[in-house]
Amino acid sequence: MARLPEVVVFDLGKVLLDFDYGIVVGKLASRGRLSMPELKRLLVESPLLPSYERGELTSRQFFDVVQRETGFDGGFEEFSGYFGNIFSPIPPMVALQAELRGRGVPTFIFSNTNDLAIEYVRRAYPFFGGFDGYVLSYEHGSMKPDAPLYAVVERVTGRREAAILYLDDRPENVEAGAARGWQAVMHTDPAETRSRVQAAGLLG
Repeated sequence: MARLPEVVVFDLGKVLLDFDYGIVVGKLASRGRLSMPELKRLLVESPLLPSYERGELTSRQFFDVVQRETGFDGGFEEFSGYFGNIFSPIPPMVALQAELRGRGVPTFIFSNTNDLAIEYVRRAYPFFGGFDGYVLSYEHGSMKPDAPLYAVVERVTGRREAAILYLDDRPENVEAGAARGWQAVMHTDPAETRSRVQAAGLLG
């Protein structure tokens, strides 16, 4: 018989919250010298964002680089609003977490993310405050799928191996969890993920 998980670990982006960097690209394109494709390369495809999400740059340093490279004519606060406001909730997944919480199942966030995004999410989405703990890449100097960040999850949750049920939308991240013995679920559709959680014995 499969082991009943003791905690559920959620990825954030594309699992609980959808996001679209095209929103911030579109806003910045009218305020600087770069085209939208050039902005996308800088913000999404270059090493700049991963460096920020590993905590190698502060939010102010990240802004300074973006402003220098793009010629953005606004200030830090305006940029912060643009950069954070790219999210929209995925209601059935938010409801799934709430149901698990209501059943007394500890839930955790495990995300490659950054300070500006998390500041915005905390303000905009009350459900974010309803988790038992958070492992956020920029606070630990490491990103999924690198092993050190998974070790942080095990420390924060106090669980290892099959005691952890892990939901993520990226195959490389799921594989890294499975390699540690976690019950790792590749999230593609809320109904399918709910079915997997139910099959693990957590929803009755």
